[in-house]
Amino acid sequence: MINDFFNIFLPQGCLILFILIHLVLSIFISPKYHRYARPISCVGISLGIVLLTTVQTEPQYFGFKNAVMSDAYTLFFHFLILLCGFFVALLTKNLVKSMKQNAYTFHAILLTAILGGMCVVSANDFISLFISVELLSFPTYFLIASKKGYFSKEASFKYLITNAVSTGVFLFGVSYLYGLTSSLNISEIYETIIEQDPSLLYSFSGILIVLGLVSKLAIFPFANWVLDVFKGSETSILAFLSTIPKIALFGIVCRLLVFSLGSSFELTFVIAIMAIVTAIWANTYAIREKNVKVILACSSAANAAYVILVAGLVSEYNLSTVIFYLTCYVLMNLGVFAFLNITESNGIGYNLEDYKGLYHKNHGLAVAYAVCIIGLAGFPITSGFVSKIYLFSGIANSGLIFLPFLIAVLLLTVVALYYYLKLIRPLFETSENANVNILSALFSQKFVLVVCTVLTVLIGVYPEKIIELCKFIAYNI
Repeated sequence: MINDFFNIFLPQGCLILFILIHLVLSIFISPKYHRYARPISCVGISLGIVLLTTVQTEPQYFGFKNAVMSDAYTLFFHFLILLCGFFVALLTKNLVKSMKQNAYTFHAILLTAILGGMCVVSANDFISLFISVELLSFPTYFLIASKKGYFSKEASFKYLITNAVSTGVFLFGVSYLYGLTSSLNISEIYETIIEQDPSLLYSFSGILIVLGLVSKLAIFPFANWVLDVFKGSETSILAFLSTIPKIALFGIVCRLLVFSLGSSFELTFVIAIMAIVTAIWANTYAIREKNVKVILACSSAANAAYVILVAGLVSEYNLSTVIFYLTCYVLMNLGVFAFLNITESNGIGYNLEDYKGLYHKNHGLAVAYAVCIIGLAGFPITSGFVSKIYLFSGIANSGLIFLPFLIAVLLLTVVALYYYLKLIRPLFETSENANVNILSALFSQKFVLVVCTVLTVLIGVYPEKIIELCKFIAYNI
């Protein structure tokens, strides 16, 4: 047990230590020292990133009686989760300032959610996976409700109800899979399945398991929650919602599809249909919207649909596509929400008209935001362009039978250009209001925005090294 902890669990152990530090400080420290909560979280996450170098990955390491595992795949996803967690923590200053006496409790909850995301990716049996998913989900309810007001509480409650239903669907599927294989261990289930012909019941259980997991990613039929949750949440929490849960859940879903659930051809088509339906709904809904948060909610659902579609077409090439696309997507998304975090702290609303003319007195911030948006849209010289080309090639290489899905994704990507451009057009328009103010931004907000913008362009211009890394991880899973 001790060897397992030091070989694969030190980064998670570091987060647990800092969660306890926050909880102790929340009891004994005066609320006037709330400003130290954020730096403490950043230090804890940074140490977690450093301790990733101690994790054993070659060969694959199975610990705690095969309940968790470690390899290059989990290590990369842990790094992504911790990096996003670091950026999210930097963006929470204004939110923490408004809650003061609960600052340390808030950051303890945030670190717990990050810990849950890391545990999800490492899970090697369905019991540890279920516990890890709940460890990720429960803090998320409180994070969504952390903003004062009715709408944040409503958003948290809707997210809770949706997750409760999806958890029931997930456990229902696991129970059938256990009945078929007499095991809950993912590795053992894979060895059992490859020795026998998959049955219809196996496909049914796989569909339920995947459906229960991807529902947390705003995939049809559990997609409606994303609109209310995005409208009711503070922007730093949206930065968390659009990155860490997606990385964690896509990480484990891809592993399940490659191993335990990869023998079901029916599951592949169900995933493809769910993805296309979600993408059609999200893109068409965003066209008529004028609320920035709602448009970004639709963007989040649509991009999740593209990723799950490619992940469902199981192959090493497609897995490398998913890893690369996720890496590019989370960086662009963090940049977008860093800019919204700045505008929110300056009292600017979320209607498109509220952003009119901001470029004329905020050149750097507006251009950085625009770069992240056109990256999400898939314009050249951004990582979004390369990732979308990679995505299209992944679907095309899966066979002629999936050609209709490729055509649908191409058309929907063109449709999405309209509402992405709608997000940035007001910035450069001449405002009727001559009193457009210079936006005041904290160093941490500017840091996240600039870093994400630079990486978006850098990966777009020189994507080779990142693509090689993603291929290495995919081919050695």
